[in-house]
Amino acid sequence: MSVDSDSATATDASSADELARQLGEAITETPEYRAFEETKEAVETSEEVQQRISDFEDLRQEFMLARQTGDATQEDLERVQDAQEHLHDHPVMADYLDAQDALETRFEALNELISEPLAVDFVGESGACCQD
Repeated sequence: MSVDSDSATATDASSADELARQLGEAITETPEYRAFEETKEAVETSEEVQQRISDFEDLRQEFMLARQTGDATQEDLERVQDAQEHLHDHPVMADYLDAQDALETRFEALNELISEPLAVDFVGESGACCQD
């Protein structure tokens, strides 16, 4: 009697898929993810933060265009950096950035656990084609 290798492979793949779904669901229950979602919503609903984001993006876009044409100055760069600092200094945005950092740290720890039995860095290899 022979084992149908296609069937075994399909079963293995669906087990891995189901475990991945369960992992995703479990991640949504972590304190880090909940804090990230809450602070993200706060950023999205804060008119003041949204205005700071818009101001920063406008300055950054102007700077990028000036840089492409060779007209960017150190003063232009400093204005962009100041706008970014002004954005990041807002308490709602600062909370969001802290929550984002905590979630990234959690993801790195999960990546290490997933990668442990593999011969590769799970996230590093899966995203290699898309990294800058």
